[in-house]
Amino acid sequence: MPRTQISCPRCHTPMTAEIQQLFDMNTDPEAKQKLLSGSANVIQCPTCGYQGLYPTPIVYHDPEKEMLLTYFPPELGVSINEQEKMVGPLIKRVVDDLPMEKRKAYLFQAQNMLTYQTMLEKILEADGITKDMLDAQQKKIQLIQRLISTPNADSRKEIIKQEEALIDETFFGLFSRLMEATMAQGDKQSAQQLALLQQELLQETKIGQEIQEKMKSSQKAMEDLQNAAKNGLTREILLDLLIKSPDEIYTNTLVGMIRSGLDYEFFQTLTQKIDAETNADKKNKLTSLRDFLLEITKEMDAQITEEKKKARETLQKILSEQNIEAGLQKYGNELNEFFVEAVQESLQEARKSADLDRISKLGQLNTMIEEANKPPEEIKFVEELLQASDPEKVKNLLNENSEVVNDEFVQLLTSLVSQTEQQGNQEQLTAKLKEIQKIATKMLMVKNLNS
Repeated sequence: MPRTQISCPRCHTPMTAEIQQLFDMNTDPEAKQKLLSGSANVIQCPTCGYQGLYPTPIVYHDPEKEMLLTYFPPELGVSINEQEKMVGPLIKRVVDDLPMEKRKAYLFQAQNMLTYQTMLEKILEADGITKDMLDAQQKKIQLIQRLISTPNADSRKEIIKQEEALIDETFFGLFSRLMEATMAQGDKQSAQQLALLQQELLQETKIGQEIQEKMKSSQKAMEDLQNAAKNGLTREILLDLLIKSPDEIYTNTLVGMIRSGLDYEFFQTLTQKIDAETNADKKNKLTSLRDFLLEITKEMDAQITEEKKKARETLQKILSEQNIEAGLQKYGNELNEFFVEAVQESLQEARKSADLDRISKLGQLNTMIEEANKPPEEIKFVEELLQASDPEKVKNLLNENSEVVNDEFVQLLTSLVSQTEQQGNQEQLTAKLKEIQKIATKMLMVKNLNS
C-alpha cells in the first residue's frame, strides 16, 4: 500500500504513513481481518511519540453479506454533505469492481456507523458474533493478561480458582492463538512463559483436565493404530479397535486417520458380524456403531467434496490474475489442504487438452509449491544428524558445519525434543534428538566462550 502524507493528530508534525480508507472484501479477502486485528491505520509520530488510530473516513464492503458501512471520525468535524463527497469516489470504486449481476440495492443504502467500535461490532454481528459474545471474549483476554502479569504461582492459582467460570474451551482457543502469534513474532521467551502457564491451566481447572483426558484418548487411538499397523492392518483388526473404542474421541480419531479403510468391504464385514451376533445387547451396540460410522463418513465425504470444490475455485481465481505471484498474494489466505491436489489434477487435464497457456501457468505454480514445501536447511541438517550412527559422527558433522550451530539451532532442537515427547511412542527418536541437542549445546557454549 502506498504511504500517504499526513499530520500527527497531536503535534501536527508532517509525516508519512500507510492509510487505508476502503476495505473491500470483493477485491481484498483480508480486508475484514485488517480491520478486526486493529492493525489498520495505526500510526506512531516520530516527534511526539503519539501512537494510535489515525482519524480517517472508512468504507467497508462485504458483498457476500450485502453490507456497505461508512464511518467518519467525529474529530474531523465533517458535515453530512462533505461526508458524502468524500465517500462518493470510494463507493464508486466498490460498485465498479463488481460485475453487473452483483450490483444490488444495498450499494445505494450505505449504513453510517457513529463510532469505530460500532462498525467493528456490526461486522462481527454479521458473522454471528454478538456484543455479549464480544464482552465475554474481552473478559477472557483480560484474564489471560492478568495471569501473565502475576509472577507468583500461588497468586495465579488463586486467580484461576476465582475466575474458573471464564476458563472454557473458547478460553483455551484464545490462549493457543496468542501462543501462535507470539511464536510468529519470534518472542521465544514469552512463548515459553505462555506454554508453562497453559500447562498450569490444564492442571488446575476442570475443563483443562477434561481436555487432557481427551488428548490422552486421542493419543491412545493413534498408538493403538500404530501398533496394529506393525503386524499388518486389516479391516477385521480395524473393526475390532472400533468395537472396543472407550469413547467417541477415540472413535473419531481412528476414523479421521483411516477414512479410506472404511469402504464397502469394511461395512460388509461389520454387517455380517451384526447378522451373526445372537446377543441382543451386543447386536444393538454393533448396529449403533454401524449407523454412527455411516453418518460420520458421510459428513467427512461431504466436507472433503466441498473443500475440493473450494480449492478448484481458488486455483481458477489465481490463474485468472495477470501473473501467478499476484494471484497467490491476493488469494493465498484461501488455500486449503486440497489445493496441491487441485493443481495436479488441473495440470493433467490441461496436458490432455493441449492447453499450452494453462500448462505453463500451472507448471509455474507447481514449481513454486515444490519450492515452498522443501524443508528448511536446518531441518535437513537435523535429518542428516539423525542418520549418524554414533555420537562421534554427530560431533564430526556439527564441527564440519559449525556456522549452523547457534542459539536458533539449539532452540530448534529443543522444540523438536518437546514435540516428539508430546507425541509419545517415539522413545528412540527422542533419545537421539536429546543426544544431538546435548552435543550441540556444549559446542555452542565453547563457541561463545572462545568468541
